[in-house]
Amino acid sequence: MLQSGPWIPAILVALCAGVLDWRYRRIPNWLTVSGLVAGIVVNGILTGWPGLQAALLGTLLGLGLLLPFVLLRSLGAGDWKLAGALGACLGPRQLLAVLVGTILLAGVMALAVVIWTGRWQQTWRNMAHMLAAFFSLRMPGLEVSLDNPQSAKIPFGVAMAATVVLYGIGRAIRKF
Repeated sequence: MLQSGPWIPAILVALCAGVLDWRYRRIPNWLTVSGLVAGIVVNGILTGWPGLQAALLGTLLGLGLLLPFVLLRSLGAGDWKLAGALGACLGPRQLLAVLVGTILLAGVMALAVVIWTGRWQQTWRNMAHMLAAFFSLRMPGLEVSLDNPQSAKIPFGVAMAATVVLYGIGRAIRKF
């Protein structure tokens, strides 16, 4: 129970966030804040000070790793706060595994969108803009940010939710 306990709020928060992100393209603050509090409380109750420490480190890791992407406008603030809330539930080690899986799944989703919409040329141009901005040490233009109404957007919260659920199911299967 000590190891599985934090997965319960993580999966519940992730499922709610995934549904809301898919349907409305928003992850509300009430969900991320309640997930953060639930993660801290559950970890604190189950393992005391080490659990609180892991929850806080997981929160800081999730927020710290994804902050640059929010500042570049390539990731929404709701996705960023969801990573912090899941970090509070899972701690830093498990959050890293979830984020790696999320990035892989989001990449597959993005590839599917590019294929489905036939936006190969625009995708290559955007990648060239981003690489040029990176090597010239400047910010990329609005054409590659979330602010561009014509850009195809991937619901990162859906990818994160699916990864948490799949990872949690995999952990539960290994226990039996």
